[in-house]
Amino acid sequence: MLKPENVADYPRPPAIEAFEGAILVRFAGSVIAETMTSFRILETFHPPTYYLPIAAFSPGALRPAMGRTTLCEWKGQASYFDVVAGGRVAERAAWTYRAPSPTYAAIKDHIALYAEPMDEILVAGERVIPQPGNFYGGWMTANISGPVKGAPGTTHW
Repeated sequence: MLKPENVADYPRPPAIEAFEGAILVRFAGSVIAETMTSFRILETFHPPTYYLPIAAFSPGALRPAMGRTTLCEWKGQASYFDVVAGGRVAERAAWTYRAPSPTYAAIKDHIALYAEPMDEILVAGERVIPQPGNFYGGWMTANISGPVKGAPGTTHW
């Protein structure tokens, strides 16, 4: 069982934390990723963003996405992947920091996913709910409380 956490207690700049718990990701009816070790990024008013080791992904599940990259003021430049399985494609549904800033060096060779396009994501056996909005990639679980950024009108607080 995950311990209670309030997103208002998370720091800014964000903290990085090792997570040792089961994570399972299903897309297009297939398990595309499974791991017992990952990292969480914890930022004020955001549910945790989980970064899974690239080795946790099934071969062929990640395809480099064409188009723009984005810049995080803390972690650096993000590159994107399409998630591919069972004849389905979730465009730009995953990202990585190929050369993260020194504070976040541990997430090099790790992948984060948007929860919304996935069939199911489980963290420690609990089903994930996507962070509101379509910009941030945090994963909500029942233990997370507090006001969460992402919904309309929340981008500037």
